[in-house]
Amino acid sequence: MTAVLVRYFAGARAAAGGVREEEVSAHCLDDLLPVLSERHGERLAVVLKAASFLVDGVACHDRQAALAAGATVDVLPPFAGG
Repeated sequence: MTAVLVRYFAGARAAAGGVREEEVSAHCLDDLLPVLSERHGERLAVVLKAASFLVDGVACHDRQAALAAGATVDVLPPFAGG
């Protein structure tokens, strides 16, 4: 497993109980998301289904792409407004 830093923004932070960031071990986003859902519950699980993810500042669309050790994963919920 690879240790990565997960950062939560806006509604994702609220759904994670106010946690701003945490270290988690996972090989890829497909491994990471169930761990986050288990830690923080159904409210975050719902947000994760609609969220976008940045890995080291770059949009990640391949949830099976390997995460590098020490990578930063940003969880961005859908934003409202215009």
